[in-house]
Amino acid sequence: MSPPPTRSPVTGNPVPDHYIHSDTIHFRDVHGRSLLLRGVNLSGSAKNPNGQPSHIRENFWESAERGQGDFINKPLNLEDGSADIHLARLRAWGYNMLRYVFTWESLEHQGPGKYDFEYMDYIIKVLKKCKEWGFRVFMDPHQDVWSRFTGGSGAPLWTLYACGMDPYNLTPTLSAYIHCEYPNAENPKPHDFPAMIWGTNYTRLANQTLWTLFFAGKTFAPKCIIDGKNIQDYLQDHFIDAVGTLAKKIAGEAPDLLDECIIGWDSVNEPGEGMIGHFDLSKIPDQQQLKKGPSPTPIEGMRLGMAIPQTVQTWNFGSMGPYRGGHELIAPKGKKLWLAKEDEETRGGGKWGWKRGESWELGQCIWAQHGVWDSSTGDLLLPDYFTTSPEDKTKQVEFVDDFWSLHWLAYSSRVRLHHPEAIHFIQAPVLKQPPTLPKSFLKDRACSSPHFYDGLTLMTKHWNWFNADSIGVIRGKYWSIVQAVRVGEGNIRNMMQDELSVLKQDTVDVLGTFPTLVGEIGIPYDMDNKKAYGYVDGGRGEGDYSSQQRALDCSMNACDGPNCLNWTLWNYVPDHNHEWSDNWNGEDLSLWSKDDIARETYTDQAKSSPNPSSTADPTLSSSTSSSATLAVAGSATPKIPFTPESISAGDIPSSLIIDGTRAVAAFCRPYPIKTVGTPDRMDFDIATTTFKYTVKVKSIDISSQQIATEIYVPYVHYASNLSNSKSAGGTGGYNSRSSSRNNSRIDLMNTNNRNSGEENKKGDTINPSVRSVRTSANDNNDDNLELDIDIKISHGRVEINGQKITWFYDVPTNNVEEIYSIQIKRNGGALRRDIGWIQEGSWFDVCPSSCIIS
Repeated sequence: MSPPPTRSPVTGNPVPDHYIHSDTIHFRDVHGRSLLLRGVNLSGSAKNPNGQPSHIRENFWESAERGQGDFINKPLNLEDGSADIHLARLRAWGYNMLRYVFTWESLEHQGPGKYDFEYMDYIIKVLKKCKEWGFRVFMDPHQDVWSRFTGGSGAPLWTLYACGMDPYNLTPTLSAYIHCEYPNAENPKPHDFPAMIWGTNYTRLANQTLWTLFFAGKTFAPKCIIDGKNIQDYLQDHFIDAVGTLAKKIAGEAPDLLDECIIGWDSVNEPGEGMIGHFDLSKIPDQQQLKKGPSPTPIEGMRLGMAIPQTVQTWNFGSMGPYRGGHELIAPKGKKLWLAKEDEETRGGGKWGWKRGESWELGQCIWAQHGVWDSSTGDLLLPDYFTTSPEDKTKQVEFVDDFWSLHWLAYSSRVRLHHPEAIHFIQAPVLKQPPTLPKSFLKDRACSSPHFYDGLTLMTKHWNWFNADSIGVIRGKYWSIVQAVRVGEGNIRNMMQDELSVLKQDTVDVLGTFPTLVGEIGIPYDMDNKKAYGYVDGGRGEGDYSSQQRALDCSMNACDGPNCLNWTLWNYVPDHNHEWSDNWNGEDLSLWSKDDIARETYTDQAKSSPNPSSTADPTLSSSTSSSATLAVAGSATPKIPFTPESISAGDIPSSLIIDGTRAVAAFCRPYPIKTVGTPDRMDFDIATTTFKYTVKVKSIDISSQQIATEIYVPYVHYASNLSNSKSAGGTGGYNSRSSSRNNSRIDLMNTNNRNSGEENKKGDTINPSVRSVRTSANDNNDDNLELDIDIKISHGRVEINGQKITWFYDVPTNNVEEIYSIQIKRNGGALRRDIGWIQEGSWFDVCPSSCIIS
């Protein structure tokens, strides 16, 4: 690979040492080494303000109506010391990348143009902490199904009023499912909220309308004028201004964060398409994969929005996807989605400060106002209204090319205004190809950031013996779902790896030769009715995350192989708890939980599953403070001052990397951090701990004693022993003997040059004889964490420092490309499951009733 340019493609300035290039399919440092950026989303906890997890209705509407929203200490508490512990844990897992989650609501909840600068100050403090710990970050303006007030996260409450909606009537008109109002606001039972039903809000009236207005209001809703501009411009301008204000504040007050820590900005998370491109509003589109619960067609949703009762089709979701159920009568009982004219002064523009155009008739469906249907008769008049431009009926519209792209150009321009070297992380709608974008905007500073989930496991919350090629189905590869089915774990793993290769190829085929980073990927931990939490089967499955490990390993393996992809897992939630999971819509994808820190005494008494029929109000209890992670009874939560330097050197208590983790063997994996040459293939097998990595090396690659390949080798898999993870007992602190500074320097020479300084010769064998390596800073301290590994290399030598192997090799002297290889394996095989976290089966297999975990 040619050496990277020494000057910025954007500004023309010389690039500093910390600069990351994004002009090839792999990120590169200034020496031309290929980089892999891997880490987590930090964090889903930032979706909700303090004290307001999604299941609590008390003060849900009232605080937002007052313009309130306290998001400080979301995602990390900077006041109690826990932020350093969480970041130290993430670094000890080998992570170097964070997708930093914030919402439009957190910035502009007080009203249009009124920003929460105190929260922006907090964000800057957290980012400085992330920089201190050595993380690279890309910023994520997050949303799910538009807003907390339409059952998700993202936009502030006032945006619903701006669009002429009465948010209090979302639930009775079935315009959105809201967790704290399920099944109705009068008698909510949030424990009964169906898994993943929140995602169907994209296909209900509120989201169908909001996203259509946001992206295409000027095209399809020209009568919707507010403050002298179309609602599309009004919404987009406020969103872009809010994010731009944050970017400007960071650039002005903490410029050292730019590029050295914050390397770029993601586009709006998982954007909805609204009704753009719907061919027949009387039908649910064939390509709509997510159908669950009562599911109105678009016209049925419009009628419900005007308080017209409808009998709608219900859908169930099973192991083969959605299937029809019965029918259900939805009766709004006189409640309309649309804000009454008499409420505009007290709840709409009079309160929030806008003036609505005279052509906008309040209290009436805006789509009836535009002639789509007749609200007096209920008749659908223009079933294909959203498929063509009203000005040119011969032109069929396309959401990504005609609407999303125009928004992205405006958004990215504002980002670049304040962060000139920003890498544009480009996230097209889920599982769709990115658009073709002008190279004048990209300027070799771009990265595709698609999302990927194992949809069957996510929806059913069960690891199945079969799966299906979801990308192939969505893109019309098969004439029947049966063709897409793969049976057996090996076939599923190959299928998912192929799916990820499609997303990687999308980047090259459409955007250009840019990197691909999977912005979200993960699995649900509350599988099988929270069996791993001890809620079923008499508690027998408590602590057994073997199914979760297999599912997550399958997704992580999909990113490996020939794909060698960057990723940020969804997600890490500091205030996760077993009862309410990630504290948002019943989702449970956090890699860590305070409730999974091992108790001192194990009993076989089953935990009580939440009882929906309990007379106590289930919405009155929640855990929302991340400081709670420091006060778990019997925990071994660290209270010693970690430093980035100590983590890098391997000075890591095993309790830091083990306590509270779920299926850690799957998400804490070896990978090449920096590579001299181009990554060719990487494979990791949990059961045998075998890690194989091949790299393509050319004579133009740069290699020296200071520039070498670096590989993360986790203690989780390769330590000689992890049994000291419980040495702290119930003191709440660490035994100082349970950590070590693994700072040995070991040279592993291949057969041809082990005893000489000669350069590697062409024709070196791929698997030469090498020595077994065990490193320790103090051989007399049995509690030290140390690697106990075999390494086989085709070329060069290695040095070991903590959890990092540095692989030195010379590049070929001729112009041919050569393949170099390394294989790493733990001596003696995988750690035993009771201390090595290769979680295969129940804790009862290793710990009988009432035994002591110490």
